[in-house]
Amino acid sequence: MPVFTAWLFGLVFGVGLIIGGMTNPAKVLGFLDLAGPWDPSLMLVMIGAISVGLLAFAWSKHRQQSLLGLKLSLPTSVLIDKRLVLGNLAFGAGWGLAGYCPGPALVSLGAWGSPAFTSAWVFVAAMLSGMGLYEALQRKAA
Repeated sequence: MPVFTAWLFGLVFGVGLIIGGMTNPAKVLGFLDLAGPWDPSLMLVMIGAISVGLLAFAWSKHRQQSLLGLKLSLPTSVLIDKRLVLGNLAFGAGWGLAGYCPGPALVSLGAWGSPAFTSAWVFVAAMLSGMGLYEALQRKAA
């Protein structure tokens, strides 16, 4: 049951990204371009997502199990350190350069034959390479 539920919620999430325009890099870059012809329409998508997330985290804060009976392990750290700040800067730079963040890029991999398909593959390959490089550097440092 948990695998089916994860698949179903992943499908709903992906469809929501498509409907919200988050899989269109031009729309995302239009939202991020404050100096040019700014497109504020994605702000509604973000406000909706943040609202749902806040409600879900508030509801789950005092729970030990999910609705499916699985263990909940929510983050507990409130530390804002150099790694967090640098990671956020890298995430924002990637989003601003490509018009993708990881979720919409993965959804766009299904857009066979469209311009978004090619750019999504390039983004996902770069993202996975960066993740691999980070892991290699972490192992070397340890």
